[in-house]
Amino acid sequence: MIWLTWRQFRTQAAVMFAVVAGFAVLLAVTGPQLADLYESGGSSLVDQLSSTDQTLYYTGLTVVFAVPAVIGMFWGAPLISRELETGTHRLVWNQSITRTRWFAAKLGVGALAAMTASGLVSLAVTWWSGPIDRAVDNGGGTETYLARLDPLAFAARGIVPVGYAAFAFVLGVTLGLVIHRTLPAMATTLAVYTAVQVAVPLWVRSHLAASSRTTVPIGSGTPIGIREEGREIAVPLEQPGAWLTSEQTLNAAGRPSSPPASFADCLQPASGPPSMERIDRCVADLGERGYQQQLTYHPAGNFWPLQWAETGLYLGLALALAGFCAWWLRRRLT
Repeated sequence: MIWLTWRQFRTQAAVMFAVVAGFAVLLAVTGPQLADLYESGGSSLVDQLSSTDQTLYYTGLTVVFAVPAVIGMFWGAPLISRELETGTHRLVWNQSITRTRWFAAKLGVGALAAMTASGLVSLAVTWWSGPIDRAVDNGGGTETYLARLDPLAFAARGIVPVGYAAFAFVLGVTLGLVIHRTLPAMATTLAVYTAVQVAVPLWVRSHLAASSRTTVPIGSGTPIGIREEGREIAVPLEQPGAWLTSEQTLNAAGRPSSPPASFADCLQPASGPPSMERIDRCVADLGERGYQQQLTYHPAGNFWPLQWAETGLYLGLALALAGFCAWWLRRRLT
């Protein structure tokens, strides 16, 4: 059964692994140069990178993002739905092979190939981007390049793409099993996978490891951002490589509060837009009133705890979907 599954699956797998191998070779050729530049220049590496290096950097992000989605759509969704459409599953079940063995072989071979492909491309991109990531985590090039804990870069580094691939593949299998039609299952897989990929960084990831907090006094010279005509302020986090997850303004009593109305009035002179000197006086007045900014963040050292936790989350979701598929095959599919 494993050999039959591989024969049915080998064309898609060959195409994917050929693409991954070709991209890995390209990174292997250009990567050593980045390592040499980092050894000689440290965080100034980012100032020495060419436009080609920058293109490869963002191409690497895109490829790692795309591989699990493509796997879910083109490997997972058709795996069972195509057999259900053509009716060939009944021929297999009428032989000596049980439904459970048929499903386990298909799921096992496909999931292993999916995790391998995604893991290899993530390994190559993580290795190639390593010097840039270290330079950014040391405070260089944050205007152009992303810290490893940035939600976009995080999803294209380390081991989490392996979890993404497992989840995307089993999600595609599940939707193909339930929907029974290949094209609708492929489209739904992409939509659901994308929604989960948006939801996890927004609402889940920050809770997967212990975060840190710091309170920044507000006063003259404090660099702040002003939003909604002075009703909200933002203070930059002076922690290279950290991921700022939330911030709030505290009043003199240490309680969450919006800036007072007098601050907004101070920023809106009748003569037109406020000058930098006036803004600085307004901020100084805010500090004299005892206002502070509380920042909640994940330091750069939380990269691997978050990686392991999120990988476990996606593998758990994949296992749960696999269990649902097994139940559906036994109870709902005839």
